[in-house]
Amino acid sequence: MKLSRLALTALVLGFIIALFASGPSRAADNAPVTVFAAASLTDALNEIGRTYEAKTGHHVVFSFAASSALAHQIESSSGADVFLSADMDWMNYLDGKGLMNHASIRTLLGNHLVLIAPKDSAAAVTIAPHFDLAGALKGGRLAIADPASVPAGKYGKQSLTALGVWDAVAGQLAQAENVRAALAYVARGEAPLGIVYTTDAMAEPKVKIVGEFPDNTHPAIVYPAGLTKDAKPGASDFLAFLSSDAATAIFKKDGFVVLAGH
Repeated sequence: MKLSRLALTALVLGFIIALFASGPSRAADNAPVTVFAAASLTDALNEIGRTYEAKTGHHVVFSFAASSALAHQIESSSGADVFLSADMDWMNYLDGKGLMNHASIRTLLGNHLVLIAPKDSAAAVTIAPHFDLAGALKGGRLAIADPASVPAGKYGKQSLTALGVWDAVAGQLAQAENVRAALAYVARGEAPLGIVYTTDAMAEPKVKIVGEFPDNTHPAIVYPAGLTKDAKPGASDFLAFLSSDAATAIFKKDGFVVLAGH
């Protein structure tokens, strides 16, 4: 039985409408998940992203910077699906403004703070109360992430203050926009000493650790992760993957402390 011209037209129109109705949904499902993450997570998350894509076929796009810069970017515009901060302050900042999915926030990782020097440096430093950090700099500058806003810099200032040496070096800083920039200053020999996380030092063969800051001289270094308020549906799958055995193995290999329960 042949379809009338009117019925055929209606059938074609119905197919086109159905195609357009389902198209955006399929596109949203397949759209890359965008992750804003602290610079110190660069190596671990890039590897985890590749592993996730190999297992699921879903693409992940990363933007790495200081947690402070990323938080302000999320505040001023949409685009991020997942946020990983290097401290609770910036996560709480966004959460307090209603920009995070509060129920999704979890504390994933920990880290330690260290003093580094170029690989060929002869620097010998014993970190203790009132140690002579200014003397160890020998007229050079101390590479540190911005202590006013960037987590690594804030932790560094808090530790040096607790040890009674902040005032002695406050005028000899090479302030960097994030911890990886501070790492680069030392790796290139532009600064004789720098303060970074253990994981950063492990990732850069051109530096060595010359001292470890006592954990009790600064707040615990933690990395919370969570979904943004407008996260794509697929973002929750990636957030869950960060606690998987595969991701945990990568975090541990890179020197992070995987916190209990993850």
